[in-house]
Amino acid sequence: MPKVLVSDKLSETAVQIFRDRGIDVTFEPDLGKDKEKLLSVIGDYDGLAIRSATKVTAKLLEAATNLKVIGRAGIGVDNVEIPAASKKGVIVMNTPFGNSITTAEHAISMMMAVARQIPEANASTHAGKWEKSRFMGVELTAKTLGVIGAGNIGAIVCDRALGLKMKVIAYDPFLSEERAAKLGVRKVELAELLERSDFITMHVPLTDKTRNILSREAIAKLKPGVRIINCARGGLVDEAALAEALKDGRVAGAAFDVFAEEPATASPLFNLPNVVVTPHLGAATTEAQENVALQVAEQMSDYLLTGAVQNALNMPSVTAEEAKVMGPWLKLAGHLGAFVGQLTDEPVKAVNILYDGVVARMNTGALNAAAIAGLMKATNPEVNMVSAPVLAADRGIDCSTTTQGKTGVFDGYIKLTVRTAKRERSIAGTVFSDGKPRFIQIKGINIDAEIGQHMLYTTNEDTPGIIGTLGQTMGENGVNIANFTLGRAERGKDAIALLYVDDPIPAPTLDKLRATGLFQSVSPLEFEVS
Repeated sequence: MPKVLVSDKLSETAVQIFRDRGIDVTFEPDLGKDKEKLLSVIGDYDGLAIRSATKVTAKLLEAATNLKVIGRAGIGVDNVEIPAASKKGVIVMNTPFGNSITTAEHAISMMMAVARQIPEANASTHAGKWEKSRFMGVELTAKTLGVIGAGNIGAIVCDRALGLKMKVIAYDPFLSEERAAKLGVRKVELAELLERSDFITMHVPLTDKTRNILSREAIAKLKPGVRIINCARGGLVDEAALAEALKDGRVAGAAFDVFAEEPATASPLFNLPNVVVTPHLGAATTEAQENVALQVAEQMSDYLLTGAVQNALNMPSVTAEEAKVMGPWLKLAGHLGAFVGQLTDEPVKAVNILYDGVVARMNTGALNAAAIAGLMKATNPEVNMVSAPVLAADRGIDCSTTTQGKTGVFDGYIKLTVRTAKRERSIAGTVFSDGKPRFIQIKGINIDAEIGQHMLYTTNEDTPGIIGTLGQTMGENGVNIANFTLGRAERGKDAIALLYVDDPIPAPTLDKLRATGLFQSVSPLEFEVS
């Protein structure tokens, strides 16, 4: 039974989902604040469910010897060291859709509040003043809203703004013209957005590319009188530069829910009369908090029980339906990688994975990860589908993918080609209707080999006596052959043999085969077939 630790505040309904799915769950909602205690217990768990209080550091991950998945109830994962998690092979999931409407609504509310100076007018009126002429606002109708980031939340903001009869332009490198048309917005470059927008709202994650996207230089290019809204992530705006622009009137107002440093007890934006601030309330509604909690519980349970991966930040997602169909193909990809990995004793320069037929239409990202994990497992036993691509990149391995329609007798197959400084190796395989992976080609030689836990691979020139020597040597040393496959390029040329045996082959038996002088190579192989 998988074990999950909930170290932050999640609803009891979410915790019950784990129990109902057959997960052994420990609910300690304040444990995330106790770093030392969390460090002492984390090694017992397969999953860790968190919000923002728990800090998942490289040190914590090093102690998490059984951890397979981290689930963040919410969008932001600033509190998780994702590169360290990836190297440890731990999947990091978030819940990007559970609070999308709530966050978008907050952005629209903040825009209205700064447009009509509602917070300051509210405070003034509560103080018994009646300063009607002091609070002269602006309408939203017919104003141009610039949306930086038109993903899930940004798209909802666009929709709401269009409902308010605003003109909407969007900057997003990943936004296609077709998608922009469907949203009813015009796609523009950042420079045009800065020059044209009466309001600007941001809905992008904090990355190296988006950090200070509204820098001092960018703020200098803004349309005079613009109002800035940030309900996305702190660090997207140079707060000091914005404060200066607000004070001298170049920027008419700002509304911020997030800050470069949080909890924000001080900021250049605080106490400015034309600034509305809230304490990171974007996702703070009862509905949103419940939604993300339920979603993270379902996602983590799905992964631990079925292998389905949803909303992962460091691995391709695999739905439960995909996992059922792709299961045998994922195993095959891993076997192909393991075959080459066990035969390769020099640095790998490049890997190409070719997908033909039905498998070319599957989730090739996940299949790539499985193949690379199999390839690297011989030298890194702890590697998995999460850590393998990271380790491959660290080692400078050039990984590429090729897809094509059905070209042969099989409905689909995968071919793995690995290049080192000295040689190139290739192997292909398919999945038959019985759901069992098979090797169908090695070194360009066609075969049909069932894959077993213990195998023997030999290469030789095509000469008489190979079958007899292999069979006799195995028999004399008590090794039972479950399956025996032969193949050759052509008569008298390169030939191979692949034996599936019941038990590991003793080293003395391998030495006897090598001593015959009939074989160019004699290689025992091990595969994870369970």
